[in-house]
Amino acid sequence: MATPVRWRTTDDNSPQGSLFDADALLDHHVGKGEFRGLEFLHVNARRIINEVPNVSRMPFRYTINAYRGCSHACAYCFARPTHAYLDLDIGRDFDTKIVVKVNAVERLRAELRPKRWGGHHIAMGTNTDPYQRAEGKYHLTRGIVEVLTEAANPFSILTKSTLILRDLDLLVEAIQRADVHVNFSIGTLDEEVWKLAEPGTPHPRQRVEAVARLNAAGVPCGVLVAPILPGLSDRPEQVAAVKAACAEAGASSVSVINLHLRPGVREHFMGWLGEARPDLVPTYERLYRKGAYLRGEAGGGG
Repeated sequence: MATPVRWRTTDDNSPQGSLFDADALLDHHVGKGEFRGLEFLHVNARRIINEVPNVSRMPFRYTINAYRGCSHACAYCFARPTHAYLDLDIGRDFDTKIVVKVNAVERLRAELRPKRWGGHHIAMGTNTDPYQRAEGKYHLTRGIVEVLTEAANPFSILTKSTLILRDLDLLVEAIQRADVHVNFSIGTLDEEVWKLAEPGTPHPRQRVEAVARLNAAGVPCGVLVAPILPGLSDRPEQVAAVKAACAEAGASSVSVINLHLRPGVREHFMGWLGEARPDLVPTYERLYRKGAYLRGEAGGGG
């Protein structure tokens, strides 16, 4: 029996009201074998290139996300509230019920037609990971990269997954035709923190190795040491270890980003923290009492 999902909002003026075609849920698959524990909800997206509102202040204007939900199961994931739009919960449903835009490659070919598209940079991995486990089954990200490469369209990828190495040959080809950049998210090398906070991701040392392989092949790959989790991964020696390992791997850049707890994510994360590390709850309540940003950080209210 298919999972009941609200594919359209009741507000006709809502941008969420036109996410998917009217037939919406095309198919429902329960994962087997290496995908056991996951459910895949097939949909047809009306559009695959999304324009980012100017008010967002993001460094990119256009994005592609072939999937919604993410099996990486990172406790802090900022994209969790997107599942609430579909009447799915932002906890376990986000981790296990993955929306698959099965027409993503087809839509991209149509949207990149010269008369309709200006060749703008497109960012991937801005919402959920394009190389999460579902990609091993559906190959949508590879198809998208193939189309962008054929069109010589610049793009970037943010990921936590070593599955990106499957497409190394294609990325090497892409870099010959357009501006292409990859960033890996590696928040810590501490195995205890990694297993606790992002249990569905590849080992951080494997991610460092992937950074080295990408750069050695000529694909510029940087690292976001993100997010830094207060009381878990913020000790100076912990951060320094990640930065040193990534520099040794030839990372094109290394940036450190603190944890942000926006509404929805904050409630989920604090609930998780109360079970995983209840001793840290008072610390987080103090550090984030004025908003989503860490006290003292820009935008954090001081």
